[in-house]
Amino acid sequence: MKKRVIALMLAVTMVIGLSACGGGNSNSGSNDAAESTDAADTTEGDDAADAAETTDSSDESAEAPATASGEKILSVQVGPDPETIDPALNSAVDGGNMLLHSFECLLTVDQDGKLAPGQAESWETSEDGLTWTFHLRDGLKWSDGSDLTANDFVYSWKRVCDPMVAAPYAETVLSMVEGYDKAIEGDLDALQVAAEDDSTLVVTLNAPCSYFGSLAAFATLSPVQQATIEANGDAWATSAETYISNGPFYISEWVPGSYILMSKNPNYWNADAIKLDGIKWNLIEDANASYSAYQTGEVLMIKDVPTEEIPSLEGNADFYVDPIIGTYYLSVNTQREPFNDAKVRKALSLAIDREYVADTLMQGTYSAASNFMGPGWIDTDGSQFMDNANGGQPYIDVTNHEANVEEAKKLLAEAGYPDGEGFPSISYSTNDAGYHKVVAEYLQQAWGELGIDLTVDIVEWASFTPMRRNGDYDSARNGWVGDYSDPSNMLDLLYSTNGNNDGKFNNADYDAAMETSRTTLDAAERSEALHTAEDILMEETGCIPVAYYNDFWLQSDKITGSWHSPYGYWYFMYADIADGGAADTAADAVEDGAADTAE
Repeated sequence: MKKRVIALMLAVTMVIGLSACGGGNSNSGSNDAAESTDAADTTEGDDAADAAETTDSSDESAEAPATASGEKILSVQVGPDPETIDPALNSAVDGGNMLLHSFECLLTVDQDGKLAPGQAESWETSEDGLTWTFHLRDGLKWSDGSDLTANDFVYSWKRVCDPMVAAPYAETVLSMVEGYDKAIEGDLDALQVAAEDDSTLVVTLNAPCSYFGSLAAFATLSPVQQATIEANGDAWATSAETYISNGPFYISEWVPGSYILMSKNPNYWNADAIKLDGIKWNLIEDANASYSAYQTGEVLMIKDVPTEEIPSLEGNADFYVDPIIGTYYLSVNTQREPFNDAKVRKALSLAIDREYVADTLMQGTYSAASNFMGPGWIDTDGSQFMDNANGGQPYIDVTNHEANVEEAKKLLAEAGYPDGEGFPSISYSTNDAGYHKVVAEYLQQAWGELGIDLTVDIVEWASFTPMRRNGDYDSARNGWVGDYSDPSNMLDLLYSTNGNNDGKFNNADYDAAMETSRTTLDAAERSEALHTAEDILMEETGCIPVAYYNDFWLQSDKITGSWHSPYGYWYFMYADIADGGAADTAADAVEDGAADTAE
């Protein structure tokens, strides 16, 4: 099995265009994000084009997109019809991949994970770390050719705070900006984001934030066009005709359930570095259909590989397995009985044989999770956060399942359900992709050993995330792939008011620890607060970590100049297609379908 292992010991903060993914959805290896945050440090350049000199190489038929013969269209599959591709609302990896190519933030991230100029060609911070000033490039344009200015960022960032928009990432990306608390109550003008002139954006923070440069590169804070949104409402992000963007590509055609065609944006400031004429995102629902399209050469990259094919792909040069920063976990609705009892939640957690899940059900593509925060998250001193957690010991001994089950039975009895007596029948919700269904079936068995009757509810992807976010479930699969390497990115998920807190976990001590981590200027104190938060989370079982993610996919070596990040995103904006490759012309690129994402 070919592995291109991207180092996870990142001292750099990396931000990619969403979700979390999400899990979703979706900050400091702390110190490296601050390379651009030192008071004296000003990052300048028109060198973002250097990202074009990158490394890695790695449809069933619908009517052809209306493109001219001979155009170079890269045909790929990374997910289904996304729930949304409104930057303010997206919290999933599939949508994030599309946002990454259609929008550009003030800053961006290169293939090495370093912050780089985006729409802003330079930026600096004040000595006290509270004022960030971004200098936009001259002549920026929207994809429709109209001017883009600093005022567009002011509008867009205030929109993220608008309670009527209900952006799930609002607290994560803007709570450190002065006036945020008033803005989320409806006083949007209180948010201290201002345009000094058309090319200068000034942001005032309520406390220094070492990774704010990374947030300025995060898809939620992409600029969106005010006139388009005011004219079309929420529907602006549902059709090619109204989807005005500012990135290297724009949506030229969208056939729901089949494909989204992005064309090169001639108004993008760095358009000369873009080699592709377009990217066709094939919305293939079924992994087997995706695999078939790859085998025939109709697509050159697929994210969704049939799990039953994985053993036969070992040794295949096109098969990639890369670690990503994130955790596959289960959410339980803590606002419903019996999940409002921490003993019940912990019993459910301990009943899971994580080594069996990771090594057997997931065929070794994931690894057993002993903590919520797995490999790759960076502590304030630059070390691995996981190594410093719980006195250096795992929260869950994944090697001793038998003992864990006995403890689970004891806890369930203490909660008033000896051998499961009196425990209500419960449901587990999941979408049917990757390993999700087999994990669900295993949970029926594992929780059944506690005397618990579990039914499995398979939910279509389009409905799954909203259902979970609204709390319309008993228990559900969940997962989060990091947006940046600061531990707060993931621990914030369980803050009581966070829009991505699907389990509705509400613990005052946890919130207090996270508040300390946000406001303290002392690195050691911040680290202690973050570890305290995880201690509380694991003791209270606010969620149930199961496995640490890896991404696995198939990618033809005809794709050059692309790269994959430890945050679960594929960068195709500077890619090219080798002569003679499939999808070399528009006709070759044609296909339809859809695909589930594994979050």
